[in-house]
Amino acid sequence: MKQKTLGLIHTSATLIPVFQQLCQQHLPGVATFNIVDDSLVKNIIARGELTTSISKRVADYVSSAEDSGADYILVTCSSIGAAVEAAADNSKVPVLRVDQPMADEAVQMGKRIGVIATLSTTLEPTSDLVKRRAAAAGKEIELVPKLCEGAFDALMSGDAATHDAIVTDALRELSTRVDVILLAQASMARVVDGLSDADKQVPIVASPPNAIKYLASII
Repeated sequence: MKQKTLGLIHTSATLIPVFQQLCQQHLPGVATFNIVDDSLVKNIIARGELTTSISKRVADYVSSAEDSGADYILVTCSSIGAAVEAAADNSKVPVLRVDQPMADEAVQMGKRIGVIATLSTTLEPTSDLVKRRAAAAGKEIELVPKLCEGAFDALMSGDAATHDAIVTDALRELSTRVDVILLAQASMARVVDGLSDADKQVPIVASPPNAIKYLASII
């Protein structure tokens, strides 16, 4: 039987080792390759929204991954989720946005769902996805969004400690108000690893492991 191939499309090179490790763990028999363009998120931040031209570029990358032999495609950035869904409609192979499996899991875990992000351009599309996945599952939820002001700028300037401190404080505060917390950005997952058990009052779900485990269940 022909070996299956997973194409991963990233908006940050820092995510390549994260997904590489997860793929080795959960998809040992699947070949992988990576496409990276960090200008996509920079353009979204500069323009304040996902524009038509950015969506077209996402569609072009999905098409390129398909042409490169991908049997499945995973796009690992939540900020371009709407463009991923649009591109999936025109793809001959399955295309997954990274936060969909995480959203589906959270919808099953509780009614009050917290979504935390360091960028408003990521918080909004992930929140919208959770609402739509809840509606599709016939579940009533209460969404509690939380934006970590200043964390992204700190990270981009090389101050990871300040980023982590802001996110940690936000996670502690949000955990007192919800049943489950979604991390809207994969870059926040490492902060959870540094939390004490006392700070993890509710389940905190991240998109990378959920997405790869979902793919392992269908490939």
